[in-house]
Amino acid sequence: MYQALDSRYENMEYKRCGRSGVLLPKVSLGLWQNFGLEKPLEQQRNVLCRAFDLGVTHFDLANNYGNPARGLAEENFGRVLKSDLGGYRDELFISTKAGYDFWPGPYGNWGSRKYLIASLDQSLKRMGLEYVDLYYHHRPDPQTPLEETMGALTDIVRQGKALYVGISNYSADEAEKAIEILKNNGTPCLIHQPRYNMFERGIEEDLLPMLEEKGVGCIAYSPLAQGALTDRYLNGIPEGSRAARKGTTVAGRYLTEERLPQIRALNEIAENRGQSLAQMALAWDLRRSEVTSVLIGASSTEQLENNIDALKKLEFSEEELKAIDDILK
Repeated sequence: MYQALDSRYENMEYKRCGRSGVLLPKVSLGLWQNFGLEKPLEQQRNVLCRAFDLGVTHFDLANNYGNPARGLAEENFGRVLKSDLGGYRDELFISTKAGYDFWPGPYGNWGSRKYLIASLDQSLKRMGLEYVDLYYHHRPDPQTPLEETMGALTDIVRQGKALYVGISNYSADEAEKAIEILKNNGTPCLIHQPRYNMFERGIEEDLLPMLEEKGVGCIAYSPLAQGALTDRYLNGIPEGSRAARKGTTVAGRYLTEERLPQIRALNEIAENRGQSLAQMALAWDLRRSEVTSVLIGASSTEQLENNIDALKKLEFSEEELKAIDDILK
């Protein structure tokens, strides 16, 4: 039977999420990849338990996570909760989402009240939970009135199925409207989850300042550009890597002829800082005061430990930041 380390909270850093009472670890674990059939369940268990031993309390899921079957990540996470982590439920901060295509027909996608409530009920069954700590609307719905979507999130909190609610992939304007509706409903938006990394910086101009003004937290997903901001692709795309998988968008999105020289130049700066490129990329996201946490994915305990070691050096000199900006231009 798994027993968590007594030292689990000694080295992790925690940050208040917006103006809420919630503290999140600066590094959180996302189950978008590697928690379906990609890795044996025992390996998934080892990553999850090791993360908790290192002070990672926040585990991020969604109804459509899990390859090849949607929902498989929640099922596997539920198995590990039942066998190992369930005894520490009150020390865990578990989130899930709905908003993408999940089941056939008109009620299994987007942001209707029917979809969001039904999807959460299914997620709770898969994980064996009575509630989640945080429930997100995964993406904006251009057809459903925002009042309906945010009203469903409000009622989910009032029903006790989630303690907090959040949004993901919303633009600054969309997010501001959603935040205001939730505030008026009496269920403030806890956090926004946007894509943010060295190659995708659009949220710096409008979204991040708005979130700070509204007192809403921010957790960045894809901080490593789906693995591109690591040392794995410095010499091309190796067999068996994520970018080599059929159907992946990593190569086309990040590993272009323009990007690869930038990745190599960024790696040189990381080496001069005494960090891996992944560690520097995570620290770079966390340099922004608006960012509460970064979401990492880990396929092994070694990768997990390497990423969390980013917390050992979060500071950047002005010269380093300028050199990074020059490369990214």
